[in-house]
Amino acid sequence: MIKLLTSFLFIGMLLLSPLPAPASDLPFQPGEKLTFLLRWGVIPAGEAVLMVAPPEEINGEPAFHFVMTAESNSVLDLFYKVRDRIDAYTDRGMTRSLLYKNKQREGGTRRNIFVDFDWANNQVHYTNNQKKNPPVSLLPGAFDPLSVFYYLRCLDLESASVVERPVSDGKKCVIGRGNIVKRETVTVPAGTYDTLLIEPDLKDVGGVFEKDRDAKIHIWVTADEHHIPVKIKSKVAVGSFVGELTKARLSLPDPVPTQVNKDER
Repeated sequence: MIKLLTSFLFIGMLLLSPLPAPASDLPFQPGEKLTFLLRWGVIPAGEAVLMVAPPEEINGEPAFHFVMTAESNSVLDLFYKVRDRIDAYTDRGMTRSLLYKNKQREGGTRRNIFVDFDWANNQVHYTNNQKKNPPVSLLPGAFDPLSVFYYLRCLDLESASVVERPVSDGKKCVIGRGNIVKRETVTVPAGTYDTLLIEPDLKDVGGVFEKDRDAKIHIWVTADEHHIPVKIKSKVAVGSFVGELTKARLSLPDPVPTQVNKDER
């Protein structure tokens, strides 16, 4: 269940289009932390956190570092314990992904996924538990499934009706698309917000969405310059899953960058 909710947060970000603002004018900076309560129907299932971590360097290139964690609560731990963490890195201009890491601990499943974006050869390389897949061709400006959400926040969503951007999880590279449906007031544990409702196109998304023709994801982001996600709701055959913002801490000053090399990963 938490695995599905985590996927909804990522898949919901397959949407995008024009160029972002300069780094100093972006709607997020290191220090931002967003906390969500996850529910299956009315049943509390766990917590997810989105963070903008201290900046780093990936093979000498300055990079943003985004983190997402998902953790099941003590009740669900008895049946299906989840401790997931995703680390995603983009260039500081928010034009493309550089590296994506996904460490999954879900029940008896253990995955350690590394996705290297090789822009010199326009290929993406996927490794899971040290088993490598054949490389996949990259579309220009592709983002990973987490970083693309932060790219979304850089766009002028109020002026768009349909937005798109290439997205790759290392196994494939597709054009993610979504519709800006309407403006709506939404109340969540963190407060009441003026939001924009976004609905992604799920035709290129597999798994549970591929099996359910009526599957949908709705994402509400604040209708201001930050475009903070406040609510995410999915409808699939196995039920309705919801993530709601409970706490939001906005940016702190940039810390000193650190260096990350491929041989250290």
